[in-house]
Amino acid sequence: MAKKKKLALHWQILIGMLAGVLFGILMLNIDLGKEEVILSKASTSVVKELFTTSTGEVVELSKEVVRPAIKSTKAKEFVSNWIAPFGTIFVRLLKLIAIPLIIASLIKGIGELKDIAKFSKIGGRTILIYISTTIIAITIGLGLVNLLKPGNSIPKETITKMTEAYAKNEGVTKKIKTAQAQTQSRPLDFLVDMVPDNIIKATSNNTNMLQVIFFIIFFGICILLIKPEDAKPVYDFFTGLNEIILKMVDIIMLTAPFAVFALLANVIVSANDPQLLLGLLQYAGTVVLGLGIMVLLYATAIKLYTGRSFASFFKGISPAQLLAFSTSSSAATLPVTMERVEEHLGVEKEVSSFVLPVGATINMDGTSLYQAVAAVFICQALDFPLSFQLQLTIVLTALLASIGSAAVPGAGMVMLVMVLQSIGLPEEYFAIGLAMIFAIDRPLDMCRTVINVTGDATVAMLVGKSVGKLSDLAIKDWDDNYGK
Repeated sequence: MAKKKKLALHWQILIGMLAGVLFGILMLNIDLGKEEVILSKASTSVVKELFTTSTGEVVELSKEVVRPAIKSTKAKEFVSNWIAPFGTIFVRLLKLIAIPLIIASLIKGIGELKDIAKFSKIGGRTILIYISTTIIAITIGLGLVNLLKPGNSIPKETITKMTEAYAKNEGVTKKIKTAQAQTQSRPLDFLVDMVPDNIIKATSNNTNMLQVIFFIIFFGICILLIKPEDAKPVYDFFTGLNEIILKMVDIIMLTAPFAVFALLANVIVSANDPQLLLGLLQYAGTVVLGLGIMVLLYATAIKLYTGRSFASFFKGISPAQLLAFSTSSSAATLPVTMERVEEHLGVEKEVSSFVLPVGATINMDGTSLYQAVAAVFICQALDFPLSFQLQLTIVLTALLASIGSAAVPGAGMVMLVMVLQSIGLPEEYFAIGLAMIFAIDRPLDMCRTVINVTGDATVAMLVGKSVGKLSDLAIKDWDDNYGK
């Protein structure tokens, strides 16, 4: 009996995202309790700051002043307590299976190559293309920000307001400290950090993905070097494990439309001051324009080299793109990216199992482009001159900072501090610079994560085609073996 045709997954996710945005807006515009409700500590402090006189006297608040704060606080509390947890569970489930999927998939992929020389070819081409696309992304960002000059349009009073609102924000100060600690490391520490001293400990944290990949590659190569009859039981075990985890991905994805509803609703009710966001529109537009150009470059490269159409590529990868937008994490999206690239884009596991996990760690095209735009934007707004040599420094530093950067929300701002340090921006300006872009960082983080994931899928297809590992689609639904 033929299966009943259902709405495509990417449309289901889009509907969930739209519903989440509308629900979040609705929650911000309805009363959830009596007007006498006591304001939270956070809301009270905001209101007092707005209505404190120069002598320190706090004026009496009217109901009209208090009501918007009540609405916003109550909406945020309701969504945080009763809606957001479902999105958090979904993201945790994806992160839960990310490391097991990398282990099983990579060992299976290396085992199927039967030849170390083929693996060396895949690895070399992957790294070369990743570095090339990152340099292109940074160059596009620098070109646009120098052409459009969004920093010159920011009034000084807006900079002052942003600094007062965010310079002492815990998120800003924490990222500055993290970046400063990283810049104090030795030149080859990134190589040392790739080699784990305890594989169990390495697999317990998704930020240690490079360590896990190093061990699995070492393990997989050794499988190729022993007798096939001795390696077969191990290979068969990981082949079965890989199929089980991919089935887990299928089942988890059944909840994706509901999860993105929860994630987007939480983003809307947690949004920053709209007036500050409006002040950063030109900066945000520059970043988004650059990201759009990268998408066109990806699609063009795929069309010219593989012959696949724009429509087939975006249809295949769109669920992963939409999840990347909702979660702001390429690591959390990795299981879905691997499933879509293998089954819906036709990249064979020998290639995808290496290219995609490595890409989630070192390929940050969207983030690197954002850093180039943000660094020059901050310098423009603060009247800090940038010579051609300093802009070349931005290219090099952003490229190096992208290697090994954590594939989690907010990592881009840590990398940005490292870029600002490299061009000699005075340290007292760091908090001001980050405060200027903090208000709009989350929505831009969502956008650039989409580009990171799209770039990973693009490189997987290009490398797959170059080594003859791009084949016909092999789509597997969650219920393929259900009831058998």
